[in-house]
Amino acid sequence: MSQSDTIRIYVGVDRSQQLAVPVLEYSIKRHTTALVEIIPMLDLPVPKPKDPRNGQRTGFSFSRFCIPKLAGYDGKAIYMDADMLVFRDIRELWDIPFDDAKVVVQQEVKFEKQTTAKAGAPQKRKKQCAVMLLDCKQLNWDIESIVAGMDEGRYDYEQLMYDLCILREDYVKYGVPFEWNSLEHWDSETRLIHYTDVYTQPWTAVGNKFGYLWFDEVRRMIGEGVLDVAAVQREIDLGYFRPSLLKDIFWRHRIPQWLHGAWDRRNAAADKLAGYVPHKEVYEAKRLRQKAIREYEATLTRSQEALQ
Repeated sequence: MSQSDTIRIYVGVDRSQQLAVPVLEYSIKRHTTALVEIIPMLDLPVPKPKDPRNGQRTGFSFSRFCIPKLAGYDGKAIYMDADMLVFRDIRELWDIPFDDAKVVVQQEVKFEKQTTAKAGAPQKRKKQCAVMLLDCKQLNWDIESIVAGMDEGRYDYEQLMYDLCILREDYVKYGVPFEWNSLEHWDSETRLIHYTDVYTQPWTAVGNKFGYLWFDEVRRMIGEGVLDVAAVQREIDLGYFRPSLLKDIFWRHRIPQWLHGAWDRRNAAADKLAGYVPHKEVYEAKRLRQKAIREYEATLTRSQEALQ
């Protein structure tokens, strides 16, 4: 199989979810015979916008725009977030035609009412670009120029991330089925589940309805010797994963379902007693960004008052 036949998947990730990448990779490769290359995009040198209101909401929000350059502006690629699992052959996603578009994003969001009712969920599920197909040869994206566009006031964060305003509308195809970016939902048709709600991701919080799918994948990896228990424990010791995670991986599937509630409450209490703070670094970065925004807006207000 030649390099041009390789399915290239670029994964957006920050340090807190770094170990989720090999779990995602394992789930992809377990369901395909295709040659797959996983490229984690961790700590890319992305410039900061001058206006903090246009700053990244995660440590990898802008990473997807780096993909064409990383790929040498050649061939095509898939973008995914790290907090996902795949259950079908990735070629099903890879073979979606572009039909003269340059980017293929999600068609629609299903099961919105059910998934927004859960704790930690947003009030509305927006159309997603967390799974994208990119025709790298047709995309001249350069992250420095894209951030400069915000600095020059040509567009803002929301227009960039949600409207893909840097592309003409006819270059964007809404062709990725929901089943290939199933937000907090799983059924027999699910191709990819996305644990998108940071409050309830199974490695940081107990009680995720579909967390057992991730536990099963990790347990399978450990059983096959492709993941070391020590690697999971290291993430726990560093505070990225919750202390009770290994108990869930090795024992929750053995507990009768009617005892799951009590099991989860006990684990949650143990995590709290251990002083565990989910996504501590992520929320600290959010706090600092909000502080920078307040200071920036205060400076704008003072400047406007000085002109009056």
